[in-house]
Amino acid sequence: MTPSHLALVVEDDQRHAALYESVLRGVGFEVRLAPTAEAALLLIGEYPFDLVVSDVKMPGSDGLSLLREVKAVKAEMPFLLVTAFPNVRDAVAALKLGAVDYLEKPVDLDELGAAALDAVGSSLTSEGTAFSPLKRDALSAVIAESPLTRKVFEDALLASPSCSTILVTGESGTGKEVLARFIHENSPRAGRNYVAVNCGAIPANLIASELFGHEKGAFTGAQAKRSGRFREADGGTLFLDEIGELPLDLQPVLLRVIETGMVTPVGADREESSDFRLIAATNKNLAAAVESGRFRSDLFYRLNVIAFEMPPLRRRPEDIIPLCRHFMTSRRKQFGSKRLSPAAARMLRSHNWPGNVRELFNILERAMVLSKSDAILPEHLPPHLRQCVDTVSSDDDRKPTAIEVDSDVVKTLEQAEFDTIRDALAKTGGNRTKAADLLGISRRSLLYKLRLMRNNTL
Repeated sequence: MTPSHLALVVEDDQRHAALYESVLRGVGFEVRLAPTAEAALLLIGEYPFDLVVSDVKMPGSDGLSLLREVKAVKAEMPFLLVTAFPNVRDAVAALKLGAVDYLEKPVDLDELGAAALDAVGSSLTSEGTAFSPLKRDALSAVIAESPLTRKVFEDALLASPSCSTILVTGESGTGKEVLARFIHENSPRAGRNYVAVNCGAIPANLIASELFGHEKGAFTGAQAKRSGRFREADGGTLFLDEIGELPLDLQPVLLRVIETGMVTPVGADREESSDFRLIAATNKNLAAAVESGRFRSDLFYRLNVIAFEMPPLRRRPEDIIPLCRHFMTSRRKQFGSKRLSPAAARMLRSHNWPGNVRELFNILERAMVLSKSDAILPEHLPPHLRQCVDTVSSDDDRKPTAIEVDSDVVKTLEQAEFDTIRDALAKTGGNRTKAADLLGISRRSLLYKLRLMRNNTL
């Protein structure tokens, strides 16, 4: 592998330094060594390092002091700390100062290599893949505080560059088309057409014409030639929503188009090519539909190359308040700036959301319309939400403790989450991997949350 990044290892123990150097070279780094923080600062002045990996306890200045000095002059420099004496206070301090990770000795070598590549946004060796800086930006724009949601988008981001067919499942209103657009916008086809079709909204006698096009005079009312959605998606992405509603007699036709990339318009005697990337979605159980004979098994397996399930909102309550903030901000010009009272926020978090995100946004729009002040109060929410939770007094709701975007309620939730993570780190001696297992989330999700906390004042 040709080295593509330059790393500085700051370690006074020569055996550890040589080991870290070997690991980093193995995943594509060129490496320089420094035995002390003072020597490291001299090298940082000479070389354009992409990453610093430093021990914490060293003769002279320690790793935290080095981190502070480096960040003062090169704020964007990724910095990874390693220590034989882990403690929660140092871990939190390191993250607040800008460290991207905090590893415990004896270091898991695979974890070190993955953490280093993750820090610089490089591609992993054949054993895995990390995200580039551009992809990190894509994920930062996603409203996904829940580990369930974030994992879906992380995997979708990995699948975006391919041309593989994707099947998105999930209940109605969970955001299946949001995921489809995310995949398209982060694919090589992003500059071309994104064409969406709701198969359940088109009459059965017209769906073939809608998808494949038709010739002039092919049927009554066909007064002009039409190219069809597959041809419109040439070079881009075709999103077929509610694919489970596709008539059974059209399913073999769709299967052939997917496999050959050739479309035959209704009434035509020739085929036309189309280079499309297909994403299909459904709120139905297609496997059950196959068993009952309502959906062809060969088409199901052809669609189910890469599958994603959008979790219902009741399984990702961490997303509720962030989604509220997003919606309220997006409607600010229409309804004015609004803040969400603590009681209203508690009601929204307590609801089961059978209609998922679509229901949430509809309720928020209703509340913004009914609120004549700058606050959304329990009285602005539908009665069935107000009946679920005991409310605080309306006087309390009108106090400045209510939230808008940077809310006390959200901060309280973040503090509770931080406390839980801090306790897990304490129980595992600062070991991130063990803490993630204890919390029931992925290590990547734990790192993401810790990095968010780094910028807060908790």
